[in-house]
Amino acid sequence: MDDVIKAVDEEAYRQGTSRSNLINQILAEHLSCITPEMRMRNIFNAFSGLMDSCFQLQPHNSDSLIAVRTALQYRYNPTINYKVELQRSPDKYIGTLKVHIRTQSQSLIELFSGFFRFWTELEIECLSDRINAEYSAEICDSRFSRKLFNPKIKEEELGGRIYRYVNFLDRCIKMYFADKDNFQKQAENTKAYYLNEIKNSII
Repeated sequence: MDDVIKAVDEEAYRQGTSRSNLINQILAEHLSCITPEMRMRNIFNAFSGLMDSCFQLQPHNSDSLIAVRTALQYRYNPTINYKVELQRSPDKYIGTLKVHIRTQSQSLIELFSGFFRFWTELEIECLSDRINAEYSAEICDSRFSRKLFNPKIKEEELGGRIYRYVNFLDRCIKMYFADKDNFQKQAENTKAYYLNEIKNSII
């Protein structure tokens, strides 16, 4: 019916999705099936349910994406943005984490890159005992991205582990910016703690 098609199109536009995807979701809910979009929403609901006040959720129009930002207590008041993009049909990787610092200061960009060079070394060490673990990360000036492994666990647990990882990463970035030398020294002296935290959250 034309009226039904019109209503579906209006709702699809409101949700930022396509007509076919919305119809698929409606039928899946009616038939008690789980769509990729429903799975991703469950993951992100678990993630956002654990967020503390240091993170600000950013608006978006995609079921496959969640974005948050936080402020650094540092000169020029830079902002760090975290974005998690999930795959509709995950295999080895569940998705990608992207981190971006919003600043024009070259010294801050160099600090940011220096932290993630240190961080990737820690993560690679964490994965050294995993068979066939292909760590994939990229550092480019004010941006860092890495593939998130697919642990094949329930959505609620997965959302919690993604949040725990982002939260721990954010705390480490802030400690590094506050006192780079002391952070690196502390991390080296208590490496077992950092490795354990990453192992318990890394995906």
